[in-house]
Amino acid sequence: MMFARLPRPPRGLVRGAMYVGALAGLVAMAACSSPSSRFYTLGADGAAAGAAAPVSARTSAAPAWLIEVAPIDVPPQVAKNQLVVQTGPTQVQVLEQERWASLPGDEIRRALSTSLTQQLGTIDVYGTAYPDTTPVYRVSMNVQRFESWPGSHALIDAVWSVRAVRGTGVMTCRSVVSETVSGGYDALVNGHRVALQRIAVQVAAAVQAMAAAYPKGGSAGKGGAVAVPGCPSAVVSS
Repeated sequence: MMFARLPRPPRGLVRGAMYVGALAGLVAMAACSSPSSRFYTLGADGAAAGAAAPVSARTSAAPAWLIEVAPIDVPPQVAKNQLVVQTGPTQVQVLEQERWASLPGDEIRRALSTSLTQQLGTIDVYGTAYPDTTPVYRVSMNVQRFESWPGSHALIDAVWSVRAVRGTGVMTCRSVVSETVSGGYDALVNGHRVALQRIAVQVAAAVQAMAAAYPKGGSAGKGGAVAVPGCPSAVVSS
């Protein structure tokens, strides 16, 4: 029996196929060897947030007054998904593999909202409809410095205010908190979490003071006009 001999493919085609195969192999090796990104959040852990409790245990009657935590501004140089760390007084480094789970402003707002609702036993109604008869106190914050010094400290410098939504009463304060941290980015992020929690305690005290001064969310109590409460003490620490 005789077999027909198939024609050989052109040498250029064979070399091209070999080149493409080798290139694909190199790309695959590079993909496997590239470091994976790590994501961080400022949210509280499960124990602090009450994640272990059943849903029915966290359901309660409508609170007597509400809060509204507005979106939070952060400095433009840190308003990105990558962690930005200080390498000197005038130098920073953007870490491509170390990233926030969401933008820093969103992380701060979510963590602040969670802390305030837990401390005050109320609800954050930002972006949600609420009864016209329920007093609402708006919390606004402008983070002026959000510095990350690996192996040294995490610093948050924020100007914030609490305002009765239906009135003119407003309290404006400043908190500067610096937390010492050990080495590693986990410790750095945790330092920011602790610093923000300390600020949240001050904000909660301010909300309570405003709610006492303006129980109807706009007008003063039976005594008529009242002075706006002063800022909580010890808002600056290091």
